[in-house]
Amino acid sequence: MEYQFIRDPLSGFRARFNDEHALIGRWLSEELDHNSVRVLISQLEALSFQKEELILTGKEIRATFTPQEALFESHALFHESEDVMQYQEDALALDESGMMAICGYEDFMPMLKEWAEFIRAK
Repeated sequence: MEYQFIRDPLSGFRARFNDEHALIGRWLSEELDHNSVRVLISQLEALSFQKEELILTGKEIRATFTPQEALFESHALFHESEDVMQYQEDALALDESGMMAICGYEDFMPMLKEWAEFIRAK
């Protein structure tokens, strides 16, 4: 997983990821409250000892954390097929690429801790 953290004077902090994990970058930059990153890290460390999952539903992205991995899904994936079918006559279709990203904790947790340090060092 390749990523880069950027300080943008106009939009604040941004995370840019490779295409396969771009949704994670959007989630970090747009959905995750900067004040709750440390709390999330603690919750995820505790999750590894449990059989439950943690679901965070944002404005555009749902993050599901299981004891094994982090799954990010765009809300657009959950539209009913009838909703999408109405655009078929206009030759429009839902492009599902980039609408889901999966990451194991061996990559995700170090990255999340780096993000926490990056946004803390304002």
